[in-house]
Amino acid sequence: MARVSREEILNGPIILTMVRLGWPGMVTGVLQTLYNLADAFWIGHLPPAESGPSVAAIQISWPVVWLMISFIGGFGGAAGSALISQYTGAKRSEEANLACSQIFSLAFASGLVVGVGGFFFSPHILPLLVGAGEVSQVATLYIRVIFLGLPFMFAPFLFYFSLAAYGDTVTPMLVNGAGVLLNIGLDPLLIFGLGPFPKLGVFGAALATVIAEGLVSIAALTILFRGRRGVKISLPQLRPRWAWIRKILGIGLPAAVGQSGTALGFVLMMAIIGRVPNPTVALAAYGIGDRILGLLFIALDGLGVGLTTILGQSLGADLPKRASEAAKKGTTVMFLLLVAEAVVIWLARRPLIAFFIPGRGDIIAEGERFLALFAPGMPFFGLFAAVNAIFRGSGHNVPTMIMELARLWALRLPLSYIFAFPVGLGSTGVWVGMAISNFASALLAVAMLSTGIWKKKVIEEKAPAPLAHEAEPLEQLIE
Repeated sequence: MARVSREEILNGPIILTMVRLGWPGMVTGVLQTLYNLADAFWIGHLPPAESGPSVAAIQISWPVVWLMISFIGGFGGAAGSALISQYTGAKRSEEANLACSQIFSLAFASGLVVGVGGFFFSPHILPLLVGAGEVSQVATLYIRVIFLGLPFMFAPFLFYFSLAAYGDTVTPMLVNGAGVLLNIGLDPLLIFGLGPFPKLGVFGAALATVIAEGLVSIAALTILFRGRRGVKISLPQLRPRWAWIRKILGIGLPAAVGQSGTALGFVLMMAIIGRVPNPTVALAAYGIGDRILGLLFIALDGLGVGLTTILGQSLGADLPKRASEAAKKGTTVMFLLLVAEAVVIWLARRPLIAFFIPGRGDIIAEGERFLALFAPGMPFFGLFAAVNAIFRGSGHNVPTMIMELARLWALRLPLSYIFAFPVGLGSTGVWVGMAISNFASALLAVAMLSTGIWKKKVIEEKAPAPLAHEAEPLEQLIE
């Protein structure tokens, strides 16, 4: 359960080290996916008149939330992964701690602004996506609660990436995992009103999320202030330092633009799905199918964090051959992993959908169709994700911004729209366009990787210590 040491990260077997760094993230991912599935499961078991609109409402809400938080999470996660890993590799812990403190300070202040803005503007945004109706009303109720708790949602995210960059992925697993389990436990109590709790429906699902995230944030900040897990923040270091803020934004801004652009793209994807002939069925089917596909990304995300840490620390320690070897082996493993997982999901697609929303044959059939068309393109997304992890560790995020924006705006959105409406395939056309976009974006990722930009670190060289006679006062030298 101990963290992976710097020595192991820089000299150990690459694939094994990726797994050692990644498995705690995989466990957290399993728990997070279980939470998402539990959310869909409990809400899907509301009375039939409520279940369809409620599942659709949550599905359309999260892209809007992600749009609001992705910009802040994008620069925080990207800058933290690069700076903390490279400073750790270079044995410069004080600068790693300062980078972490400045990132948390900037993210929390930004979260307050975004949360307030999202609370007031969400009632005007959601009707634009699905029109003024029951789904829009339920989604507005859900999303406004989430926005009230938004400042607390950054801490678990940044806590994970900060300690992972240092080499400790176990502590974030324990803390974030406990929060997910709490959320899962609160869901049925607040949704159905079990025991002394009132029945709150979708509002209860949102409230459970905010309570759990708030408690996790308190635990994460306590650990970071104590500094017993390698990375430490302190009150003096939380004071904004403009040189560091410029550094953080310079590294993280392209990733933030890419992630927020991707989030906006998914908002528009919800708008496209919301305008097919069977919008409620399509949104609910996609919501359940998307959560099932999240199972595919658990190991992928964990290995990606491991690859980012190895590559970042290798560059910081001036080991370019180690970084190149990690890039080659990491992309191969992540692609082959998605091949195996996609086969399993494709074969089990119908019973998986039926488990989460029994009694709705129309949604089950649509969800089965979505998984059947989308799963074959998933291995190419594995390749895309591996290249993203490489650039994240290097701190060069302009290529990731280009890849992310191209995947959604140049490929997925236009292809989904064309196949759905001009071609006339409806929701099936959306699924086809999404699958094709994964293959095309993988080709773009390989082209970006071949540029070799990722082989250069972003931290400055440490100035050499002055010689003894250079440190003496001028008067002593004259004497």
